[in-house]
Formats: sequence, structure tokens, C-alpha cells
Amino acid sequence: MTKSLASVAALSLLITPVLAMTATASETDANGDGLITIEEVQAVYPDVTAEAFSAMDIDGDGALDADEMQAAQTSGQLPTDG
Repeated sequence: MTKSLASVAALSLLITPVLAMTATASETDANGDGLITIEEVQAVYPDVTAEAFSAMDIDGDGALDADEMQAAQTSGQLPTDG
């Protein structure tokens, strides 16, 4: 029983940052279209420059999808809290 409890605790420590990133991405997506524009990012993170946003926009489409947002947070380009 103790081993199961330790496993659950360890899993929750691993999954909590992922859940936090997902919530931040969805909160940043003001219009709910699944893409995060520079304006939406700057509304939450005013210090993000156009150059920094471009670096996060891996596919260069002018918007961040959930994967790009998570990658930016994981790499430290974007905070995980707004």
C-alpha cells in the first residue's frame, strides 16, 4: 500500500507541470481558436517581444499552437505562470 501511495505521489509531481502548462496555454488563447497570437501572448506576458515570439513560433505560421506553447514553456522562453 505504501509503495502504491509513493507511486501516486511521484506521478503527481511529474504531471503537475504539464497540467499547469496546458492551463496556461488555454488561458492565453483568448478567443479559443486553438492558436495563440502575439497579441494574446503579450496580454498575459507583456515583456514578450516580436523577436521572442518568432523564436517560439517553430513552424513560422504567425501563431503558437499548444505544442509550440508547451515547448516555449519547457525551454524557458515563456514562463509557466502568467
